[in-house]
Amino acid sequence: MPRAGPWLATCMSKTKSTRATTLPDEIAAAARAAADKKATAMVVLDLRKAQAFTDHFFICTGQNARQVKAIADAIEAALAQDGLTPAHVEGYAKADWILLDYFTVVVHVFSPELRRFYDLERLWGSAERTELAADDL
Repeated sequence: MPRAGPWLATCMSKTKSTRATTLPDEIAAAARAAADKKATAMVVLDLRKAQAFTDHFFICTGQNARQVKAIADAIEAALAQDGLTPAHVEGYAKADWILLDYFTVVVHVFSPELRRFYDLERLWGSAERTELAADDL
């Protein structure tokens, strides 16, 4: 059963004006769990108009491998409380980019270096972007 919401965040985009949007419950839960582990640069990309393989990306950064694992573990535990388990987990052993695939949401927990290198926000530049701060949650 999803947690009660709605959770509001400010939507920031290079081409669109700022507006409030309601996050899906699983993204709000993932963002709260990541914020609890001090994740930085939390962003949601809405890919529904981009004809992607998923509806949303949740992207955040941990400062080192230990924190990246802690953030991914916290997100997985938080979503498990709502009965959600990832269909696929990738990158856990190396912990510089951990991917948790929940079908409609794909969670990316990056080290700073790999986040800059892969730059998913630029790659999916047509997606609506929502930047999150711990205060928003």
